[in-house]
Amino acid sequence: MPIEPPPCAWNFPPVEAAGDDGLLALGADLEPATLLTAYRAGIFPMPLTGVREMAWFSPDPRGTIPLGELHVSRSLRRSIRRFQPTYDRAFADVIAGCADRRRRGGWITPAIRAGYTRLRALGWAHSVEVWDADGALAGGLYGVEIGGLFAAESKFHVRTDASKVAVVALVRRLEEAGGERLLDVQWTTPHLAALGARDVARPEYLRRLAAALETPPAF
Repeated sequence: MPIEPPPCAWNFPPVEAAGDDGLLALGADLEPATLLTAYRAGIFPMPLTGVREMAWFSPDPRGTIPLGELHVSRSLRRSIRRFQPTYDRAFADVIAGCADRRRRGGWITPAIRAGYTRLRALGWAHSVEVWDADGALAGGLYGVEIGGLFAAESKFHVRTDASKVAVVALVRRLEEAGGERLLDVQWTTPHLAALGARDVARPEYLRRLAAALETPPAF
């Protein structure tokens, strides 16, 4: 089971105080207790360009992938057969792939990478790896699991569709575990919408979050 860190040293504002862009607060740190407190309240960190302090967001609406509604296209089904997914086998390699600054829109800083690596050491952060036929890492994703909440943070690929295969593998893992689960993807991008992601209004998200936190973890 995950190890609970010492109590958080910070108090976050209520999520209802977030702006139209979802920005709630600046500052705090990326210690395990801070991250866990944030996720349990419906908050997540993301750096802002040109801003030294860490930014904390709670957007309304919130992007989620409803379990049982994942859309797997015919071409993605073919891709699934070309790859082998695993879980928690190469977390460091996955977060390194996600943090590659050559990726378009890369936002993972060394501080974020270190913070989630600490969470992984305590058993709260997890990875899904996708391997090609030669045994090379083709893509993957990582996120934070607290009870039945899985907050997907980032994904990457070096082979076509490998990150999508990672999403499919994650959904299957969560579905097999059963119970009240919430797969949080922060914002519903066109890429995620094609996989079945959809927006949830904040009151509904918080209701589902509270139920999910009472569910045993899938990992």
